[in-house]
Amino acid sequence: MELSAGDLATLTGGAVVAGDPDAVASSLANDSRTLPPGACFAALRAARDGHDFVADAFSRGASVALVDRAVAVVPPAGAAVVRVTDVLGGLAAVGAWARARLHPAVVVGITGSTGKTSTKELTAAVLRARYRVHATPGNFNAEIGLPITLFGAPLDCDALVLEMGARVPGDIRALCAIARPSAGVITNIGLAHAGVLGGPSGIAATKGELLEALSSDGLAVLDAGDPATPGLAARTGARVLTIATRDGVDADVRAHDVFLDGELRASFTLESPWGSGPIALTVRGEHQVTNAALAAAVGLAHGVDFADVASGLAGVGPAPGRLEIVRVPGGPLVLDDAYNASPASMAAALAALRAVAIPGRRIAVLGEMRELGEHSAAEHGRLGCAAADAGVDTLVVVGPEAAPTAEAARAHGLVDVVEAADAEAALELVHDLAGAADAVLVKGSRAVGLEAVVQGLREEGAS
Repeated sequence: MELSAGDLATLTGGAVVAGDPDAVASSLANDSRTLPPGACFAALRAARDGHDFVADAFSRGASVALVDRAVAVVPPAGAAVVRVTDVLGGLAAVGAWARARLHPAVVVGITGSTGKTSTKELTAAVLRARYRVHATPGNFNAEIGLPITLFGAPLDCDALVLEMGARVPGDIRALCAIARPSAGVITNIGLAHAGVLGGPSGIAATKGELLEALSSDGLAVLDAGDPATPGLAARTGARVLTIATRDGVDADVRAHDVFLDGELRASFTLESPWGSGPIALTVRGEHQVTNAALAAAVGLAHGVDFADVASGLAGVGPAPGRLEIVRVPGGPLVLDDAYNASPASMAAALAALRAVAIPGRRIAVLGEMRELGEHSAAEHGRLGCAAADAGVDTLVVVGPEAAPTAEAARAHGLVDVVEAADAEAALELVHDLAGAADAVLVKGSRAVGLEAVVQGLREEGAS
């Protein structure tokens, strides 16, 4: 899409305060270092104030800068500065404008405590058999990323697949006001961000904002095996379609006879009102069966043939840091799941470590699970018990908040437990512990930075 500086000012209630009102922005960006030429640079205030980087943005090819305070920058020829009351509000206005231009596209909103990104990728792949799809890039799933995603959609796309994250109550409602989804998927209700969302009930209330935003002719896709689903389903007037991956759970779409190969890739039989047959995944971990079933339900309900659903699901590979298998030359097999962590995703990762086919030991490097609030100590303790039950041979616990994990693991019979202050210390420990026959799972919240452990092991194997 494209928007002139003058039209941007009108849309956002701002004004062109410098430069050419006819300057055209063809994308939105909030990072001056990576913006493409012709972008509108949104000078947001966060840990660093984006207004300090307006000059840098122009030097890298930005055509418009969106600001909410004066900047001592003269835009280059053919560029402009637009001043608004609030840059974030301006982004929301642009996102809503872009969404309106895409009517009547299918818009699938995806939220949940875990599995959002994988489900988004699987859903987009399934829908591409019938639709021109534009999906959230990476994890651009919040109040900044959503407008960027919408403005970046080509005008001929007829399906949008949008990941929606929440940090505080009301976040999903605000995103839905911009995106106006016609379908909503909730992957699960767990304890991710429990500290700020108010525990399980608060998480369900916030995620359920997606379902409340659906119209009566919309579609809600839910996991029948999730205890929160009955309460969530009651909050929407849309059609509700359920999936199940466990025996004994009644649902519209069912996955059964799940088999996990030595590379942690799942295959299963999918039954639905639109057809049944075998499904084989490339993404890793048994938990991906649920994500795939949710994606399949969306596609089938939107007219995608069963064979095309199966083909689309098979074509999606692991996202970076989400249970990638890294084979270190002369070193251990590494399960890189370092992107983030919550109680539910930790359980899935431990199940994957237990299932992987290796001749040696199973080593788990588990970092803190942040933002659990009053649930932190108990959930970290449960994690230690789960590690012992999963057959972990050596447990490396990273960060002070994860101390209950080490304590509970020892109490639960896991003898070889060591504690590391940070990622650097954890890497040193793993370097001494892990051999070529072993498998190493690396997982923790993003703030712990355990991707450094994976990178360090990669570099050791390359040297």
